[in-house]
Amino acid sequence: MTGSTGKSVTRREFGTMMGAAGIGSGLAGGLGAGPVHAAAGAEREWRVGGIDVPSLRPFDAAMKEFMQRRGISAGQLAVTDGGRLVLARSYAWTDDGDLRFGPTALFRIASMSKPILGAAVNLLAQRGGIGMGDPITDHLDLVPLDGERLDPRLPLVTVERALQLLGGWDNAQGDLTVQDIEAARALGASLPVDIGQMVRYGAGKSLAHAPGTTYAYSNFGYMLLGEIVADLTGRPYDAFVRNDILAPLGITRMRVARTLAEHRAPTEVHYVSQHTGTTVMDDSGAQVPAPYGTIRMENRAAFGGWLSSAVDMVRFASLYDSHDILGPDAVRRTFAEPETGVNEHGWYYGHGWFVSPAGTSGGFTASHGGGLPGTATFMARTHDGLSWAALFNQSDDPSGLPYQEAIATALPDAAARVEAWPDHDLYDEYF
Repeated sequence: MTGSTGKSVTRREFGTMMGAAGIGSGLAGGLGAGPVHAAAGAEREWRVGGIDVPSLRPFDAAMKEFMQRRGISAGQLAVTDGGRLVLARSYAWTDDGDLRFGPTALFRIASMSKPILGAAVNLLAQRGGIGMGDPITDHLDLVPLDGERLDPRLPLVTVERALQLLGGWDNAQGDLTVQDIEAARALGASLPVDIGQMVRYGAGKSLAHAPGTTYAYSNFGYMLLGEIVADLTGRPYDAFVRNDILAPLGITRMRVARTLAEHRAPTEVHYVSQHTGTTVMDDSGAQVPAPYGTIRMENRAAFGGWLSSAVDMVRFASLYDSHDILGPDAVRRTFAEPETGVNEHGWYYGHGWFVSPAGTSGGFTASHGGGLPGTATFMARTHDGLSWAALFNQSDDPSGLPYQEAIATALPDAAARVEAWPDHDLYDEYF
């Protein structure tokens, strides 16, 4: 049997949001440019897992084309329609006979972790533990390095401004969360450094913008919010999320990623990059594969450190469709227009989501991508009832082709080619 037809979400909607946002520098562009990746393609074969849904094969075609053009060995996709899981697929394009994984395998999701932090803060506010208008300095004792001082504007950084990326930090001026080597040197400490050390290193750095005046994509404010959640709940941030948000949704696989390959979780994929860099896991100065040691994953839970499958991410996104976890006020607040930061295309940053109003209908599309060495991800909740999450184990290759904006536009293109949507629900297969 078939269900709804005529989904109207547009590729321009997503392409504009991802390109203007600048998530993952250099990852913006279109799907069609460039030849099919040929370096190892002749020896590779496809192994696709999950239930084949003939009417949704445009999604299979889009994923295969995207991966093949870039030589990506592992990808995953989940799609929902009206809250029903209609597609859950894994895609291996490989000459490795041992590469086997399915729709519930785990991938790093990078900045797709930010909506999770948004939900955690809203749940804490709903319970009366924090106010959106509270200055973050009311909840966090920031101590700068010797010889530095706190920016006097920090008390103007409210919880909500930090969530909406209006706190004044700016990755374009330098992402404090990846300056582990500099932090260790400034602290007179050995690598690796922990979250507390990274917070102290960043505490005395000047804000790039006056709080509440400028939208700027950044990670440091989310790192601070994660520490606030942990302090107020008396639990590690990820423990609060797993128990109070994920468990009620039936999500048990998600966890915080580990940095080194030997610490990969069961069912976690291997990550691929053409780049190397200096390790931040010890003081050796060794050059290591970029996905395994150039960024410390254990410090990034609140803004870029979760492991998930695609089906778990669309399940997480479903929490906004009911009021079982977040009430109507919290859901409305999550996607509400901020005090400033609405761009010329109409999109803005909510509580961990990029939000694009859908014309005059009152609806909106919310989305987020993520990028790290060895990781490219994207998920969306569209204004007409669809959602999807796509995960890949690679974010760079010799072709120079784009990643995030390309998949962000390829998926709505695939949805537009679906002639009839199935009425089944596959959630019971995975939860």
